[in-house]
Amino acid sequence: MLADSLPIIRVAYESNSFKPQAEALAEKLSLAVQADTGAYDYLLEFTRQGLVLRPSADKGYGSIICDFASSEHSHRRRYGGGNGQAIAKAVGVSGKFAPQVLDLTAGLGGDGFVLASLGCTVRLLERNPIVHSLLADGLRRGTEAGLKWLEQGDDELSVVINRLGLLEADAATYLSNLVAKLAQIETEGEGQIQQLDTKGWRPDVVYVDPMFPLRKKSAKVKKQMQAFHAIVGTDPDADGLLAKALAIARYRVVVKRPTGAGFLAETKPNYSLEGKSTRYDIYALKKLPG
Repeated sequence: MLADSLPIIRVAYESNSFKPQAEALAEKLSLAVQADTGAYDYLLEFTRQGLVLRPSADKGYGSIICDFASSEHSHRRRYGGGNGQAIAKAVGVSGKFAPQVLDLTAGLGGDGFVLASLGCTVRLLERNPIVHSLLADGLRRGTEAGLKWLEQGDDELSVVINRLGLLEADAATYLSNLVAKLAQIETEGEGQIQQLDTKGWRPDVVYVDPMFPLRKKSAKVKKQMQAFHAIVGTDPDADGLLAKALAIARYRVVVKRPTGAGFLAETKPNYSLEGKSTRYDIYALKKLPG
């Protein structure tokens, strides 16, 4: 995700116990640690709740945190509709098949978490270092929360979190590397193609959810989207992902779009699943197992 203009972002900490973490993150992201005075647009603040993206008071919306142990995620996991959800149908989840998914534009991992809760193994890619930091912190705390739940006899969260893997990577570069590897071994048979990834992993499904311009009625846009547009902008290079994704996916590529938006790369899918505000475009390559 790329930003047209960069807001003022600084790293902060709630108490001195978080100071080493804040200084390490500030150095990694080449950001300043916030002084007591000084204007800012956003703070990446270490708190007892976790790493928080805190906007300045004039933004009109609250803080953002990645929290997989939250009541919202728990409710979605338990009562969201299971395999009957549109995203499950789009990706091809069934009682007989839970695909390995490559999520090229992970954001805060919401869709990836849903797919993992349905049994999918999901590799999350996020290229924006700030969003990646929030997601990595959320996964870390999710792992800790899962272990606590496990002590109480509930292994559900741990199982889901263990199906998620995160990489800080540019999707176009990542796909280009996989395409190059595929070109090298395509004459060696399907058994070798399965070893495409350096970790022996090739996605059954590639999932793409590019950022798109804010709607004119911006008051209705969730605070997360407002902040992400300010920090990372839109994805003007998203069209270039489709052809590479189709070359890598075993069974299909799924593109999430707002209802009424054009097709990615102006390429018509095999079919679409329409919702009230979201559409899933499915580019099918071959029949799913099961």
